[in-house]
Amino acid sequence: MENKINREQELDVRVYVPIQRHEMLIQLFKELPAGESFVFINDHDPIPLFYEFRSIFGDVVGWKYLNRGGREWRVKVTRTEESQGRELADISTLLDLRKADKKDWKQVVFHRYGMMEEGTMMELIASEDPVDIHHTFIKSFEGKHSWIYKKKEEGEFVVHITKKDNSGLGTDGFSVVNEFDVRPYPPTERHEMFYKAFADIKPGEAFEFTNDHDPKPLYYQMEAESKEPFKWEYLEKGPEVWKVRVIKVKE
Repeated sequence: MENKINREQELDVRVYVPIQRHEMLIQLFKELPAGESFVFINDHDPIPLFYEFRSIFGDVVGWKYLNRGGREWRVKVTRTEESQGRELADISTLLDLRKADKKDWKQVVFHRYGMMEEGTMMELIASEDPVDIHHTFIKSFEGKHSWIYKKKEEGEFVVHITKKDNSGLGTDGFSVVNEFDVRPYPPTERHEMFYKAFADIKPGEAFEFTNDHDPKPLYYQMEAESKEPFKWEYLEKGPEVWKVRVIKVKE
């Protein structure tokens, strides 16, 4: 980094493009002494960065959300103990999916892939063959990437993915920028919260909400009225808790 960052102050990374945010924060953690912390502010949930930190530096990453949701996510990052960390030579980013929740795999991989520059390489490590991710790459980036298995053994699969153009997140890549629970609110306020959340996100972004019944009528209303394409995915389907992810699709 050209300028030394004051770790005593909150670092607002929203003023930087995404790839600069990752590079800056990774370098900052690399220089962070054991037991010390820094706080940064982002405009969406930076969970992919958490997994990238753990992939590079190991299980020494303390990660505490001070604020969640909307355009102001505030996170406190602590180095719990010293670690060597892996030096990235031929690859631009390392994602060890063994350290990530499987339900987050696609979000983490495609969010990070969208930031990569043409000609750079990502290394994935997984305990099982990431075939679903491979199928998404074939579907969304055919002819625009290379996928090479460097290792295929029981319990460890290593893949090198090279980006051959400047394509972005693709239809299956998205960033969850808001999450909220509508159950404490009356029905009229729930609808207002839903429509405001949809209006606030950009194409390629998503939000998740929790309800106490199947919000299918809201889906049909959106399908009839929305002028912007969207995807509706159930994360939980009752009987008491219903959780839905809504993605604003890139046209």
